[in-house]
Amino acid sequence: MKIVVQVKLMPQAEQAGALSVTLRTVNEAANWVSAVAFEHGVPREYELRKHTYGELRSRGLGAQAAQHIIKKTRDTYTTLRANIRAGNLGKPGSKRRAKAESKPIVFRPEAAQPYDDRCLSWQYDARTVSIWTTSGRIKNVRFACSSDALKRLRDHRRGESDLIERDGVFYLLATCDVPEAEQYEPGHFIGVDLGIANIATTSTGRKSAGRGLNRHRKRQLDLRRKLQAKGTKSAKRLLKKRNRREQRHAKNQNHIIAKTIVTEAERTSAGISLEELRGIRQRVRLRKPQRVALHSWAFAQLADFIVYKARRAGVPVVFVDPAYTSQQCCECGHIDKKNRASQARFTCRNCGVVAHADRNASHNIARKGEAVWTAGRESRVPATP
Repeated sequence: MKIVVQVKLMPQAEQAGALSVTLRTVNEAANWVSAVAFEHGVPREYELRKHTYGELRSRGLGAQAAQHIIKKTRDTYTTLRANIRAGNLGKPGSKRRAKAESKPIVFRPEAAQPYDDRCLSWQYDARTVSIWTTSGRIKNVRFACSSDALKRLRDHRRGESDLIERDGVFYLLATCDVPEAEQYEPGHFIGVDLGIANIATTSTGRKSAGRGLNRHRKRQLDLRRKLQAKGTKSAKRLLKKRNRREQRHAKNQNHIIAKTIVTEAERTSAGISLEELRGIRQRVRLRKPQRVALHSWAFAQLADFIVYKARRAGVPVVFVDPAYTSQQCCECGHIDKKNRASQARFTCRNCGVVAHADRNASHNIARKGEAVWTAGRESRVPATP
């Protein structure tokens, strides 16, 4: 299982200047390679290298840096084509898709640049790195990370690392190949209902309320509106300072919720059943005031966190169809739109059961998870001779 470990670089002034110039130089070169690729119909990497490698070397870039720039550009076009095929940029003829197909891909000046072991070396005991720049190789660049992250780097780091600059701070994103724990046979499944009012509700009774996070988002939105309307230099400076604060807060909450759910499942030898919610933003039609809440809902991130933490712990995870989970009674199985009396209240029109709506849905998700696991389990019946 691949996990990305982020470490913060703490370069001196001269080192920071060299790193900044390097990122801008390689991304400027990547923009030129992207224009050449677009002009030639985005050829294969080997063909693109014949058109661009000599020019990159003549610009003073090292051999490995030139190779990485070409590969980075080609991989970006591969991703673009995959998104177009999957319909993520709209239907043929849509404005968004036409815009993406009509011009070359452009890289930001501080976009990530990959480094391999020829361009980057780690000194774990000293907590420093030696890294290639356009000004030459610089050594003894200090980095900071937690003790767990350092141990993971030392034991499992494999492949490339990406150098990025974010708000004037440099980071290295290192790929670690961590072995997965052996998956056990679950005794039962914990259903997890994801929502906005309640971020996650489990069939075991645990509920993670979203009221605090929703209040935080609304406060951040109101403050952004005021600062944008103000438009002064100090307002723009404060906007930049608060950039991604809401995103970081939501990500931290998702980490906490995911860890709690996975720990409970591991402790009780249970599996986890999640809803398959991909494409919900395209399917659901809401009034304008509700769209902000829907598009701020980081349900995919929470599901990803649960999956990767579960894989590290050996906890089985299955995804189920979310259809009718909020309308079906978990006791008698009766499905009716009228069963959902309100956002929080479920009242079965058939058997009269009254329950919290999210709690009822989580039980339905748990039952579906057991059915999916049983259907996919290897048969224990002896083969017919």
